[in-house]
Amino acid sequence: MKPLSQHIENPDVILIGSGVMSANLGALLKRLDPKIAIQVYEVTEELAQEASHGWNNAGTGHAGICELSYTPTQAADGTVDVSNAIKIFEQFEKSRQFWASAVAEGLVGKPKEFINPVAHLSFVHGAKWVDYLRARHSAMSAHHFFKDMAFSTDRGTIGSWAPLLTAERPDVPIAATKMDTGTDVNFGEISRKLLGWLGKQDRCGIASNHRVIDLDKTPAGWDVKIRDLATGEIRRNRAKFVFVGAGGGSLHLLQKAGIPESKGLGGFPIGGQWLVCDNPAIVSQHEAKVYGQPLDAAPTMAVPHLDTRILDGKKTLLFGPFAAWTTKFLHKKGSVLDLPGSVKPHNLLTLLKIGASNLDLVRYLVQQGTQSMDDRLKVLHVFYPGAKKTDWKLIDGGIRVQAIKKTDGQAGIVHYGTEVITNQDRTISALLGASPGASVCVHIVLEVIEKCLPHLVATEEGRARLKTMIPTYGVDIKKPENAAFFSEHSRRASELLGLV
Repeated sequence: MKPLSQHIENPDVILIGSGVMSANLGALLKRLDPKIAIQVYEVTEELAQEASHGWNNAGTGHAGICELSYTPTQAADGTVDVSNAIKIFEQFEKSRQFWASAVAEGLVGKPKEFINPVAHLSFVHGAKWVDYLRARHSAMSAHHFFKDMAFSTDRGTIGSWAPLLTAERPDVPIAATKMDTGTDVNFGEISRKLLGWLGKQDRCGIASNHRVIDLDKTPAGWDVKIRDLATGEIRRNRAKFVFVGAGGGSLHLLQKAGIPESKGLGGFPIGGQWLVCDNPAIVSQHEAKVYGQPLDAAPTMAVPHLDTRILDGKKTLLFGPFAAWTTKFLHKKGSVLDLPGSVKPHNLLTLLKIGASNLDLVRYLVQQGTQSMDDRLKVLHVFYPGAKKTDWKLIDGGIRVQAIKKTDGQAGIVHYGTEVITNQDRTISALLGASPGASVCVHIVLEVIEKCLPHLVATEEGRARLKTMIPTYGVDIKKPENAAFFSEHSRRASELLGLV
């Protein structure tokens, strides 16, 4: 596929990166204001090839259903705090509704090409974790979002949900929860579909194989310097607002912009790898995304899970992630100099503090990078005791740059949540952070619009347009009194997305 080379001079908005954040922001903006001019720049030759690419993430539609990292361990009284899970569910619902409206309006074609129904399970072993999961289920099923969540400690029941979990498993206490409303999402495909629509609209341009190399503040917004990687040509463009959705590349661009809000920020890159199984006899036995207990010293993104994946119409199994040491910030277009090049006087102390206070993480990365296929298989056996090495292969799974920032005067790695860095005059926003990321992209970019382009949603007309795309916008669907309203619109979105 040839790189795209559409150019709009002096647009209202420049989007850097073609991943799920930029794609959803661009589509939202154009549907809110058909006259708005938008230019997209992407460093790779094709669109959505970095973190949003199908094999560079697990494809979990993160709705707080199965991810134990979103629900902290039991308090002294035995209860589990599920407020984060409720919040994430609500945020993912905005993505589902926006994508459903895009299907209804003919923007993105067949939904099964980017989203499919896959049950979400939490699976634990050992008496302590069984007690935890029971308490977690009790707290979650009390909320209308999770009222249909099932819980079982019965080996036969769990085996009927996911046969690979129980076959050949020793006689130890196990437990699982299950919700059938989970999803598998190809975030790269939904990004390409939305950008494909955007590129056909009036006053919108998409240029791939173009690297943004500098950003300079002007009284009217930003002067953006871009290199065409095919020809070496340097061009400049200006926009009132710039969104940096460049994945691992966002930190360098923030530093080039020189805004005060970027001071002290750093990044810690972690490569990812997956075990993948294509054997139809095994793949056909597993129809779920199964998240388990966290590994010691592992970041949130490394909590192991055994997943059904549906990419380009083909069903496979994926297990991981396994971490790998890297100094690159991008998988395809990164450089080994990315990490050292990001060290600046203003963030050096933050990075040194991180190194001193996260020795367990360093040891974890060393251990992960030196393990053999047999070592990885031992971890897989925790989920699938009968797994055989001949059925699995190891593939690279992209790079995540864990944001490092100062919190209350201390340095910390952002393992959870997504940071949106916006300057004081609200002319530039950049995305940093971690899980749940792509799943809650619509919620995130809505916040960007409300903060930086508020005129688009401040009027009655703007809000009405937004509610046609996201019917629950402005309604707190977490509240019990809005349960029926949520159910009606959630069911409608599921029908449009082919998830019923």
